Amino acid sequence: MSVRPLVLVVAPGDEEYRGYCLEQVADAYDVAVITIGPLTWETPYVVDHETVSDFGDVDGLITAAEAIAGRRPIAGVLTWNESHLTAVARLAEHLALAVTSVESVLTCRDKAAGRAAFARHGVPSARSITATSLDEALAAADEIGFPVVVKPGAVGGSIGVIKAEKREDLAAAYAFAARGVQLHGGDNASVLVEEYLDGEEVSVECVTVQGVTTAVAVTRKELGPEPLFEEVGHTLTADDPLLETVAPIAAAAVKATGVSGGIQHVEMRLTATGPRVIEVNGRIGGDWIGWAVGRATGLSLPRIAADIATGTTPDLTPTRGQSVAIKVLYTPQSGALTKRSIVPGFAETAGWVHGPAWLMNVGEQVLLPPDGDLDSSRVGLFATYADTLELAVARRTATANHITVTTSGPGAEDQ
Repeated sequence: MSVRPLVLVVAPGDEEYRGYCLEQVADAYDVAVITIGPLTWETPYVVDHETVSDFGDVDGLITAAEAIAGRRPIAGVLTWNESHLTAVARLAEHLALAVTSVESVLTCRDKAAGRAAFARHGVPSARSITATSLDEALAAADEIGFPVVVKPGAVGGSIGVIKAEKREDLAAAYAFAARGVQLHGGDNASVLVEEYLDGEEVSVECVTVQGVTTAVAVTRKELGPEPLFEEVGHTLTADDPLLETVAPIAAAAVKATGVSGGIQHVEMRLTATGPRVIEVNGRIGGDWIGWAVGRATGLSLPRIAADIATGTTPDLTPTRGQSVAIKVLYTPQSGALTKRSIVPGFAETAGWVHGPAWLMNVGEQVLLPPDGDLDSSRVGLFATYADTLELAVARRTATANHITVTTSGPGAEDQ
């Protein structure tokens, strides 16, 4: 039997987005997983496995985890799936392996509770009012003042988030946010109306160990056109001078939520009055941001998450100084995906391309926002890296010029 500690990963996700997470944990730990169905891509990284019918069923998770624990002791529990953070926190608490409280996880998941926590602790954020009807949303927007942002109360990935420039826009914005709630659920079924924060959007990637938070990287976001807030790209560099400015604000935001352990993805806007926090996500960032942190700094966030989950003090000393540029691939219009390809041999010859990872197959229907969301609109993603940010971005542009994604229908064009 292996002498390595066993880490239980709940909902490892898909290989394209989260495969690197499971791989990096398995580099240092033995891994058991709980999934909905049989193992597929996870098999090479896993030594034990149980299934459940619903990740939200805490009793089912407990039964599956106890079956694994009956065969071998579990040293730590984690997930990087936003939708299942609360259930997994309850599971970890039941197994006496929690590194933070269920209450703190709920505070992060519930955007209104997060805003209230920021206000109590003096963390710069945005004014926010909960609305359960259009009339309440109109009253909230009038009180806050236009423009406003309307969003689901507990849904990640920018799903259902939209800007209402004026009062006449609010009915459509409220319906859009409410649809996000209906389709994607969450711990809070309400809609929030919030003060619009103007300025560059960034995320701060944080590690918290026994209540002490260290910001290890800052990611600069690239967004599609308003009124939506679709993330279309990211850049991250190990020596970004912005980190020194945003780190204490991110740490204060994490502390305000009560989170005492794990990885946090803290989103904020750089406004004219200074950085203001949007939300604290109690997980590794999506869109390969965790991979980018590792590529740029040498710090493996999945490995660090496993360290914290097992009570091991992680080493947060950077071992690399590079830059990464990520691009999410969209088609110019909705329709059936007719082509998705990269010039053969380009990535291999270049040596500085990660991916592309394809999220859709030819023949599948692409539905772009506002009608669709990230699950229906993203065809793939790739990343490039270099010793400088300027070169990483230039390489991203060069790589995009070697990629084709098209849909059927009038006016379809290559991207």
